[in-house]
Amino acid sequence: MEYTPIIRFSDIVGQEKAKRILQQAILRSRLPHAYLFTGIPGVGKTSMAMALAAAINCKSRLDTEACGQCVHCRQLKGGNFPDFCIIRPEAGSLKIQQIRELQQMMRFAPLASGYRVTVLDQADAMTEEASNAFLKTLEEPPKNNLFILNAVEPANLLPTIVSRCQKVAFLPLRSDTIMRHLISKRQIPESLALVLARLAEGSLGRALAMEHSDFVDRRRLWVQKAMEIPRLSQAKILDLAQELSEEKSSARTATDKYEIGGLLDLLGILAMWYRDLLLLKGGGSEDLVMNADFVPELKKIAKNLTLLELYKSLLALDQAQKDIRMRRNPTLVMERTMLQLRELSSTRG
Repeated sequence: MEYTPIIRFSDIVGQEKAKRILQQAILRSRLPHAYLFTGIPGVGKTSMAMALAAAINCKSRLDTEACGQCVHCRQLKGGNFPDFCIIRPEAGSLKIQQIRELQQMMRFAPLASGYRVTVLDQADAMTEEASNAFLKTLEEPPKNNLFILNAVEPANLLPTIVSRCQKVAFLPLRSDTIMRHLISKRQIPESLALVLARLAEGSLGRALAMEHSDFVDRRRLWVQKAMEIPRLSQAKILDLAQELSEEKSSARTATDKYEIGGLLDLLGILAMWYRDLLLLKGGGSEDLVMNADFVPELKKIAKNLTLLELYKSLLALDQAQKDIRMRRNPTLVMERTMLQLRELSSTRG
């Protein structure tokens, strides 16, 4: 996915409260030695870190906005500013060796600017050894260094690390905010932007990742298969379970946080489908439907199912997601789940 670095607060989508907190710290010259940015992936944490780094190192800053034109701003845009570093997990975790390399770098003053800014992406993936080593750095923070820890679940961090950081919360984005950005900035057709915005569950990054993969086509295929479940024989439902259990996610790059299109995504799409059915069956607003491009089909199917059947279907899908996360046999999980969904809908579907 093509990515253009954002180095101005005004270019970040949403997150106005987080912006105000950081801008006030800049204006008052009261930056802490460490921030903890919390929130789901794709809501602007890394972009905000870059905007902060640009603002405090820009040679021609206007209030809290980086100019975008000075040598430091151009270097940040180009990804070669010597005093900005993002440390990302290797093989799923931030390791002790990465922290040791960071500590070695901290021995030297910033090379080109007033502040060196270091982002620990997915900081909640630090190993125990790495956490203990990084804690020592926070206990005696080196001068003119600012650490930014990005985390989805701060409870997975050592409490002593959390207590030494200023916490800034990043909220999921509204679907209409994501939709407007997709239409105005990415020139995505409105019908597709609406679907992506609702399926992204508050994450602009995820919406963009889905648009740049084959997820949209696969998701339509999954929904069509969901509509077939009530009419399938037991043999056919087992064949479908086998087929779905072999779903693989799209390839990930070193900087990509999103596994798009795997089995968990498939189960998530099925859960959204049954959630939409439950919503419409209960008289909910069409504006809240996630699968906005399937509203006529949803209305027709919802008429033939009871609230209890839909609720039990959602429970079955929730259990399947838990089982897959626990690395249970995907074929067996999908066979059980598909049979449950068929049983709950076949008498009325």
